[in-house]
Amino acid sequence: MNVLTRRQREIFNYLRDNHEDFACPPSLDELCTRLGMASRGSLYKHIMALIKAGLVEPFTGNKQAGVRLTAQAQEQDEPQEQGLPFMGAIAAGKPIEALANITYMTVPDALKTDKPCYVLQVKGDSMIDAGIYDGDWVVIEQRQRANNGEIVVALIEGSEATLKYIEQSAEQVLLLPANTTMTALSYHPEQVEIQGVLVGQMRSYRTH
Repeated sequence: MNVLTRRQREIFNYLRDNHEDFACPPSLDELCTRLGMASRGSLYKHIMALIKAGLVEPFTGNKQAGVRLTAQAQEQDEPQEQGLPFMGAIAAGKPIEALANITYMTVPDALKTDKPCYVLQVKGDSMIDAGIYDGDWVVIEQRQRANNGEIVVALIEGSEATLKYIEQSAEQVLLLPANTTMTALSYHPEQVEIQGVLVGQMRSYRTH
């Protein structure tokens, strides 16, 4: 899941809004000057994240090896400004259902943080006692650490993602459902990777 930081969105937006001003795709040095950034190394890391997200590609048609938007990015209309990326569906004990084309959802400011966030749709009833029902959308703050008692997106052994309460110790990680008919999942710490923490929730009451 490639979720952009605020600075990466700013760089992407600058490239999108000003690409006609460049005779050739701009080099990192030229972008540093245009963006008022002092560190070329910092800009390079942001550009690499944009490349990984499929929004930017290196261009070697000039001597300075500039960067330009991908064809995919040029077709998008301010995607990050319109909302948070909707990454797919998540259920207990099953992988996140990846989407071929990421869409964006409008999320109220009160339901997200100023850090990178994304949206998942809940499948199943493993968290119903926490008020999280099948079909709800959850807003996840992207981070790799969580406090005990928080609801997290946990990746198990690199292949299965689940939404659960977490309890951690040096020897064990417990992933706890909020459903009295289900049991806790126990793992060694190295088996579990935290991919984010629940910070918001949305629900539709439409019946059609």
